[in-house]
Amino acid sequence: MSSTPTASTLVSTSPCPCGSERNFGDCCAPIIAGTTPAPDAEALMRSRYTAHVVHDTRYLDRTYLPTAKLAPSGDVAPPATKWVKLVINRHDAQVRPGVSHVDFSAHFTENGTAGVMHEKSEFELIDGRWFFTRTLRQGPAPVVAAAKVGRNDPCPCGSGKKYKKCCG
Repeated sequence: MSSTPTASTLVSTSPCPCGSERNFGDCCAPIIAGTTPAPDAEALMRSRYTAHVVHDTRYLDRTYLPTAKLAPSGDVAPPATKWVKLVINRHDAQVRPGVSHVDFSAHFTENGTAGVMHEKSEFELIDGRWFFTRTLRQGPAPVVAAAKVGRNDPCPCGSGKKYKKCCG
């Protein structure tokens, strides 16, 4: 496994840690630097993940609504968590005006043990800028059981027969 990039090892031509398959300089770097606003909630989520990878706590503070207008927090020692991979499971754009949801899985290692943080987060567009506002759910989405097939319903196998005369 390759080592996790840091702010000092990541250059504009490096693959972006967010998993977009774009170069860092064309993907998250301008968003983190503040020269380009995140075009949508998914782009902000990807840039926040990248900021975790490179330990940019100031960017994380600027893009989290409760801390966005506070004085920047002091630099802290890098955590033991090494972020390895981001997977965007679903991006629900505009669930209501100016609000989007992103469901993601962030893979990590901590003290030599691999793990996955699965979360659904809410993002809000305020004055043309996206902010992370809150966590809606931690863990994978609940599984919804399929409706039970009745005896006289068409068979789900597609035969055209009633369930009781086919697979039932």
